[in-house]
Amino acid sequence: MPSILTTGLIYFGAALAEIAGCFAFWAWLRQGHSAIWLAAGIPSLIVFAWLLTLAPAEHAGRAYAAYGGVYIVASLLWLWLTKGTVPDIWDMLGGGLALVAAAVILFAPRG
Repeated sequence: MPSILTTGLIYFGAALAEIAGCFAFWAWLRQGHSAIWLAAGIPSLIVFAWLLTLAPAEHAGRAYAAYGGVYIVASLLWLWLTKGTVPDIWDMLGGGLALVAAAVILFAPRG
């Protein structure tokens, strides 16, 4: 079983790839950018899907559920870094709770 650090890197890499891929589609469809943005977006979404297969879970649904918590935090960081919107106390509390929930899903002892 991968370490907690390795698992965190897998999930944060997947979140970055998913956000970048989805943002490329958003930029193309909603902001009128060139379809060339899709040349980066599609491979990014492929990397996202591949990284999730590396998650240390016996069942895909459990891996996806735990990933959701990491995605929440990564999305708040994306908003902060790209739009300058600093997360408030409620964002941080919610993100922290989401990470705790993800850890419970991934690392709880199973019999």
